[in-house]
Amino acid sequence: MSDIQIIIDSMVDMPKDILNKFNIIVMPLTIIFGDEEYKDGVDLTSAQFYEKLSQSKELPKTSQISPGAFIEIFEKILDEGKEILCINGSSRASGTFQSAVVAKNSLEGNKIEVFDTMALSFGAGIFAYEAAKMAAAGKKLGEIVEYLNVMKGRVDHIFTVDTLEFLKKGGRLNPMKATIATMLNIKPILTVVDGLVEPLDKVRGSKKVIGKMIELAKERGETFEDKVVGISHAVCEDMLNLLKEQVTKELGPKEIIITEIGCTIGTHAGPGTLAIFYAM
Repeated sequence: MSDIQIIIDSMVDMPKDILNKFNIIVMPLTIIFGDEEYKDGVDLTSAQFYEKLSQSKELPKTSQISPGAFIEIFEKILDEGKEILCINGSSRASGTFQSAVVAKNSLEGNKIEVFDTMALSFGAGIFAYEAAKMAAAGKKLGEIVEYLNVMKGRVDHIFTVDTLEFLKKGGRLNPMKATIATMLNIKPILTVVDGLVEPLDKVRGSKKVIGKMIELAKERGETFEDKVVGISHAVCEDMLNLLKEQVTKELGPKEIIITEIGCTIGTHAGPGTLAIFYAM
């Protein structure tokens, strides 16, 4: 077992089999529906979250992890004689990374590394997956962080949302643009640039979305035979299966990892979101 404990936050959307294999600890953000608060993935599963989301008139809110919560878990791990690598979703999307930095500075900072992926969902998960494999292979903490810094800015996100309603409600899209796009049946294809969601392309009609996502991946990622590709979805398994089939056939990656888009990212993207992630 590695002497390095990897910690992620729940924005990272790591599948359970990888969490279990590498003993990765997940720190949950808080999801707030009105007066009710839930720990992402602890008090509320993804399925329960999307059911509540579909019934809610108002968009739920998310709350970052506190420095105190990080201090508590960091102290426990340090007492076990381990070093810590805390890998977070984009600092521009949440204050959680900064909370982890505050916690590190309160403790034995030389045994703790806090890494801002500037990525979202399994885009951040790719960093954690590579770090976990390196730690299991006996690499030192400094070596792992050095490699993650080389990866930074090279992890691509290509995703689409079923409806623009959640991006509009969350203030992440101009309401008039969202209304016009919906009326014209335009499906946006989005990416992440410098830690924030940006438009990448668009198609008219759902049937063309997967083909366009594959086309963009080929253009941006070039060859895939040595790449890990993450495919994520938010309660849209039929589309997920179609996307997986096309990724396998058209890209032929070394490994495909399937994961769900959890409560925190799902708050802003909504059900029906479909995504591809890989390192360019």
